[in-house]
Amino acid sequence: MADFNKYTFSEKGTAREAFQRFNEIAIPNMALFVVNDKTQLVGSITDGDIRRGLLKGHTIEEPVSSFMNVKSKFLISGENNFEKVSLFKNQNIRFIPVVDANRTIITILDLDKLRSVIPVDVVLMAGGKGERLKPFTDGIPKPMLKIGDKPIILRNIERLIDYGVTDFHISVGHLAEKIKEGINESGINNASINFIEEPKPLGTIGSLKLIKGDTSDTILLMNSDLLTNIDFHDFYKKFIDSKADIQVATIPYNIDIPYAVMDINDKNEVLSFKEKPRYTYYANAGIYVFKKALINLIPDNIPFDATHFMEAVIANKKHLVSYPILGYWLDIGRVEDFYKAQEDIKHIHF
Repeated sequence: MADFNKYTFSEKGTAREAFQRFNEIAIPNMALFVVNDKTQLVGSITDGDIRRGLLKGHTIEEPVSSFMNVKSKFLISGENNFEKVSLFKNQNIRFIPVVDANRTIITILDLDKLRSVIPVDVVLMAGGKGERLKPFTDGIPKPMLKIGDKPIILRNIERLIDYGVTDFHISVGHLAEKIKEGINESGINNASINFIEEPKPLGTIGSLKLIKGDTSDTILLMNSDLLTNIDFHDFYKKFIDSKADIQVATIPYNIDIPYAVMDINDKNEVLSFKEKPRYTYYANAGIYVFKKALINLIPDNIPFDATHFMEAVIANKKHLVSYPILGYWLDIGRVEDFYKAQEDIKHIHF
């Protein structure tokens, strides 16, 4: 988020004062958003707007309302602004205000610092005990284990914030207080974080039924202990383009057979053969995006895993699609995975 006061400017201010602000900030692709006394957006102004106004005969002491663009671009809070943000980024627009229904500016986005704005609520599953990671998890919950200098769950939260996510729900159980304490002390201040406390283990997806209040129409669910550079913009876009009800990220897993493989019928007749074939299977990567309405398929107060969820989706003839991850992905479930992550974080581009 950009500094609100830095990039807003009163409609009563003069062009000279606006020029002074431009000189103070001195960054490229900059605009000031002109507001009235109620901080409602009435226009925008750039140094180019002022130069053009001066050439038309306006004076530097006139109010910015004589120079401003009254058709300035903006986003409306609560709407799906995914396509608009992509368009604005392609047009090299750096700053964009987000307004409410009364055009009151809520915040200003710096699109140079955001990869996208995906309109989802994120649910991070962080309730597991991490038994396979002992002794590291004897007193530390698995999501709080540090990869490099930062807990893995914080790496995932910060990466998702880079994609414009502002609403998080974290499902906690084992050592819940340590997770809450660690996140609350992390300094994250540009996102809303809600903790879902499981009264008992509810599987990898059962706790979604415990979310209170309004959420986005689309939910992105992922395990909190994954280290991945998945492109969440592309992940969401493929979900929308496919008109799916749910999309699951998958990891291609290749098996190479070192011999010729024969296709044999029930009479032991060889129909064909392949020389040293490669078979590709797709493993569940623990990242899902789906329509909020599918939460109704999850039963109340009983353990329910993501595999059960997908089985229910298929049984109800909903549209389930796969999204192969072509980049980096690691499930930090074992001690050897933890050591591997410590090395990989030094070299993988996130």
